Amino acid sequence: MGILARRRNPKLSNERKGLGGVGEGGYIAEFITFILRRLLPDIIKYNIKIVTNAGGLDPVACKLAIEKVVKEIGVEEGKVVVAAITGDDLLSQEYGGKGDVREFSHIHGNKEDAEFFPDDEKEIISLNAYLGAIPIANALDSGATLVVTGRCVDSALVLGPLIHEFRWDPSRDWDKLASGSLAGHIVECGCQATGGNFTDWEQIAFTPGGGWSNMGYPIAECFSDGEFVITKPKDTGGLVTPATVGEQMLYETLDPGSYILPDVILDMRNVKLKQIGENRVLVTGAKGRPPTKFLKVSGIYADGYKMTGSLVIGGVDARKKAIAVGSAILLRVRMLLMKLKMANFRDVNIDILGAEHTYGPHARNRDTREVVLNITVHHEDIRALKYFGMELAPAATCMAPGVTGGVTGRPHPSPLLVHFSCLISKNEVSAMVTVGKNPSLTVFFECPTLDGSEIPPPLQYGEGHEKSVGDDTLVKVPLIRLAWGRSGDKGDTCNIGGGGLSSLRIDRQGKTYAQMLLSFEVGIPPEWLAKL
Repeated sequence: MGILARRRNPKLSNERKGLGGVGEGGYIAEFITFILRRLLPDIIKYNIKIVTNAGGLDPVACKLAIEKVVKEIGVEEGKVVVAAITGDDLLSQEYGGKGDVREFSHIHGNKEDAEFFPDDEKEIISLNAYLGAIPIANALDSGATLVVTGRCVDSALVLGPLIHEFRWDPSRDWDKLASGSLAGHIVECGCQATGGNFTDWEQIAFTPGGGWSNMGYPIAECFSDGEFVITKPKDTGGLVTPATVGEQMLYETLDPGSYILPDVILDMRNVKLKQIGENRVLVTGAKGRPPTKFLKVSGIYADGYKMTGSLVIGGVDARKKAIAVGSAILLRVRMLLMKLKMANFRDVNIDILGAEHTYGPHARNRDTREVVLNITVHHEDIRALKYFGMELAPAATCMAPGVTGGVTGRPHPSPLLVHFSCLISKNEVSAMVTVGKNPSLTVFFECPTLDGSEIPPPLQYGEGHEKSVGDDTLVKVPLIRLAWGRSGDKGDTCNIGGGGLSSLRIDRQGKTYAQMLLSFEVGIPPEWLAKL
């Protein structure tokens, strides 16, 4: 949403609207040009209904664009009925921060986990509440065949159709709502449930059907009792096993006993994954509890500018040369800023890629003969970043030997966007559903007050069941021989994940963290070796 807001905001982007996959109103234009226009004949032929969050910041504009394409193709009137769900965009409602709003900390018990809320000088460029599945079900109940949403929880794209199809009661069928949400959560990251990004990657890369070159995206076959099967299309690459599904199931959940969603609190602790056929995994055992009275709000504000410059450096002592070159470049620019009476950089980060820099003190290979020097700087004034860019090129002739050009050419500044979260009472947010040509808006309150649930505390798990084994009897093996792992996050702190927007590091989303952890050695009883 922050990227869409940046591209839509003329102060933050020089991109022409309509390019880069963004429509005039801030929606995902690629959904229309690359997917819908090509597949529309089959969608109509087989009576397929679609729910998409391609509406981005302007679902109504996306709806109008879809209807224009439908008309251009000559589809019979009434064959495609498009609905737009709005109400998530709090800025468009001129929401002033009044009402029941609370700060949000997404890692329990971590006092250092503080959201970077904007001060009065910072411009908030997007502020969107995560809507749930009920408005989607409402749109389908009203006759829509294609539903466009803005910001909503990813799992709602699946749960909404299930509520509509099976007539689940959103005020009492908690276990079914939990199971439907779990189905949506498992398929929300696409082929990561069918072996994409899987720890045992060699099992996937060359699978029948094309392996990585033709990965099959997951299919959820859902039943009215809440059980569902995860599979994939025939003749596609990838694999569906309890391991591939399980990695995705636990991704970004934090507490598997309390995965908090707008419609239900999902408890995964008793979920069972069973292989029932080739590329078919049955998922059962999800439990649900009533949701809280809050919605999570995702906000983005602009905080100056950042720029990344890179140089390839080769030869003996490549890492040491890169550190020296990076330090010299930054010193030259800082001296220039002082002469111009400009402020120093607010933050800088140097990555020496190729020398296991991201492993920090645990790096094993420092003596490499080829590295990429990656320098990222942050400043309020875009001119300071341009001076930094100008100082990169001279390093090739006036600093260390073996310096070659940048990896991506001359760097360009971009706005530094900061993500923050808060909670807002559901009484403050209403979802609006516009179906077809009906000019009137159906106002649907996101969720009635149920039991006044507050944000639940983290569940307490049993302790004291560990078996004490002497260190002298243990055998060291890499953790990857015992466990699977996924990592990556959208926030600005990490829980086996990193910050996506504001981070200056090369791995902004913590995608390598799990792989790092899995490379460390742990002690196991010798008798386990036969089972590995």
